[in-house]
Amino acid sequence: MKFIKLLLVSSGLIILDQVSKWWIVGHIALGDVRPFIPGVLSLTYLQNRGAAFSILQNQQWFFALMTIVVIGFAIVYYLRAKKMPILKEFALILIISGGIGNFSDRLRLGYVVDMIHLDFMNFAIFNLADSYLSLGVLMLVLILWKED
Repeated sequence: MKFIKLLLVSSGLIILDQVSKWWIVGHIALGDVRPFIPGVLSLTYLQNRGAAFSILQNQQWFFALMTIVVIGFAIVYYLRAKKMPILKEFALILIISGGIGNFSDRLRLGYVVDMIHLDFMNFAIFNLADSYLSLGVLMLVLILWKED
């Protein structure tokens, strides 16, 4: 049952991430910026060959290894845990989905498609998979902190 839940929810999140990237690549030229919610959010198309915030550019072997380790650990932890609070399950599913979403870009394209630009602050351009990862890690840290 846990495996089915992981498979269904994660697949849905990964599909949403990949469809959003496919749409951006098909509708916005590389480097162009288009307002989406004026003053709040714009859409753009960037190719990120690094990690979060574009650090460690062109280190694909490092990202592949780290992604496999993190996703593998998260899946094993998720499946082996006897009973887990729903928020902890969701945090792990977000981490797994985000990792797979960006990993599939790196495998297919050699870079990650980024597209979300926050207009109201100076922040890195990111994608849905990045959002899944960030939210999942934050949730997991808070949950583990509360457990201890």
